Amino acid sequence: MTPWETAAVLAAGIAAGGINAVVGSGSLITFPTLLAVGLPPVTANVSNNIGLVPGGVTGVIGYRAELSGQRGRLLRLASASALGSLIGGLLLLNLPERTFTGVVTVLIGLSCVLVVAQPRISRLLASRPRTAHGGPWLWLGVLAAGAYGGYFGAAQGVLLIGLLGIFLDEELQRVNAAKNVLSLVVNFTAAVLYTLVADVDWWAVLLVALGSTIGGFLGARVGRKLPAPVLRGAVVCIGVAAIVKLLAA
Repeated sequence: MTPWETAAVLAAGIAAGGINAVVGSGSLITFPTLLAVGLPPVTANVSNNIGLVPGGVTGVIGYRAELSGQRGRLLRLASASALGSLIGGLLLLNLPERTFTGVVTVLIGLSCVLVVAQPRISRLLASRPRTAHGGPWLWLGVLAAGAYGGYFGAAQGVLLIGLLGIFLDEELQRVNAAKNVLSLVVNFTAAVLYTLVADVDWWAVLLVALGSTIGGFLGARVGRKLPAPVLRGAVVCIGVAAIVKLLAA
């Protein structure tokens, strides 16, 4: 990479780490940047995934207050995230690259609908009994989100916020904190798989990792102060922007 390309990837990592902590669509910044500097699509995807793991750690640390009391729930849901991530990672390594746009566009669109409809659906479900862990349907939903995250990852946070917000009786900031943990599990699991069997550009990983670490810390500080309507609006805007970018690619 040239010095300018190095700076661009580092800056993209900072932006992605911040966006992932607040909403979750940072790969829509880093992935195209890695493509622009010459990495092949699959190599760019796996290198991006590994590089975003440190940013996920700082994002989780930044939301540690909102994670209070969620340990048991997250341990249960993390098993779904890890299993789903392995499924998605294996699909990425074995399916044609041309399937990216179609699959990702549909899932991001669905997640935006879930986020917009979440308050109304939550009211409709309010009279129904809920478990502390969201029940089996939430586990299956998180499994599917993990498969999506292991396959590509962009806007998996949008999908997770929609799912968690519907099935859990929690305020949005606590939902966002849980989303950060589950996204980290997905990215870490996929990163281990990719490290073992995929072609990785470790210089790109280092740059994205440095940037996302800084961005994750800064994003958590900003995101924790956002009112629920503003955070929900940010989720939808990021999701729509992701769809537009993918369709225009």
